[in-house]
Amino acid sequence: MASLRIGVCGLGTVGSGVVNIFNDHRGLIEQRCNAGLQLVHIGARRDNADCDTSSYRLSRDVFEVVRDPDVDVVVELIGGTTVARDLVTQAIQAGKHVVTANKALIAEYGNELIALAEQAQVALRFEAAVAGGIPIIKVLRESLAANVITGVAGIINGTGNFILTEMANAGRGFDDVLAEAQALGYAEADPTFDVDGTDAAHKLVILASLAFGIPLDANAPVTEGIDTVTPADLEFAKELGFCVKHLGIARRCGDAIDLRVHPTLIPTTRQIARVDGVLNAVMVEADAVGEIVLTGPGAGSLPTASSVCSDLLDLGRVLSHSKVDPMPTLGVPSDELQTLPLIPRDEVKGVWYLRLVVEDRPGVMAEITGLLSERGISIESLIQRPPTAGSSQVTVVILTDSVACGQLDSAIRNMEALPTLSGSVVRLRVESFQEV
Repeated sequence: MASLRIGVCGLGTVGSGVVNIFNDHRGLIEQRCNAGLQLVHIGARRDNADCDTSSYRLSRDVFEVVRDPDVDVVVELIGGTTVARDLVTQAIQAGKHVVTANKALIAEYGNELIALAEQAQVALRFEAAVAGGIPIIKVLRESLAANVITGVAGIINGTGNFILTEMANAGRGFDDVLAEAQALGYAEADPTFDVDGTDAAHKLVILASLAFGIPLDANAPVTEGIDTVTPADLEFAKELGFCVKHLGIARRCGDAIDLRVHPTLIPTTRQIARVDGVLNAVMVEADAVGEIVLTGPGAGSLPTASSVCSDLLDLGRVLSHSKVDPMPTLGVPSDELQTLPLIPRDEVKGVWYLRLVVEDRPGVMAEITGLLSERGISIESLIQRPPTAGSSQVTVVILTDSVACGQLDSAIRNMEALPTLSGSVVRLRVESFQEV
């Protein structure tokens, strides 16, 4: 193939970034690719003033790009999982290679699409689907291919990281910072997937599949959002030597997998703790290289478009010499992926941060510590604030030793049944990453 002819579907934030990179760096791309890369067709329902499309064929129906015989690779940037699934399926069936930035599509339908692409002997690439401009897919699939990877953990949603950073630095409430994130364009009008952990869970599923050679399963991670974290929790965490980040964590524990997304206290001495604002970071633990941390912009027009173009350049280099991409989408052929059991939530062990409000009277703390002790839960540290003027209640913060989640659930149910406790017990996981 003398030249790889590209069709882009979607002209939003990422699509316009791809067009701008081709407009600005066409010569550089061809030089580094050592093969011709031509953007020939764009499918979009409307124009985007942020990019010049006058040099390309433009269609209002994205499926026109798939049907175009002059297109060799379809770049899916329309988002969602309904039309996008049909688009990618038809592209593969038409013998076209596919590049996408759609993490939900890969997490939910990746297994069937990858198998379809293998059968059709076309490539399916998605570097831009996780962590924007950070090349973590290539690192896991190629750069660390000689390693046994034991853990991956990351700040993989920039919106959540921005919210927690602002809450910690300025003592602002969640709703206030979320409104600012929406005004700045960091959060969507409907921010549910960013706030409740769904977006990060989709990305974690992809990272875990690449790291451990397991099938994609969008429903696998235990998922918690950030909307229950308060400025008070962030202050107490700081006092204890931690900061709070919304992390996706994937561990291989023997022949089982631990997958979870949740707010997490991490020591301020860890490199990942210093990744603030809308930046992303991914930490990988592997047997040969040890621990590596990649940080960078996790979203945005040009950073994400950079990853899309990276996939296109890779395909251009490969397909200039071969008709088939020799690199399996997930590092190994889909029929060699190994299904491993997930560790049940109740059995996952870890250290916990607990915050509770209790009556300020003798014997109350003895009741609380007694309930923990009855279930074999030891206390690592404890903070008790004096009551404010005119109040009969005090705030208590407990840091436990390592305990299974199910044990802790039982203790908290009994604590919340005490008449001396006000409201619910706030609990957050603590990670030191000594094993990841």
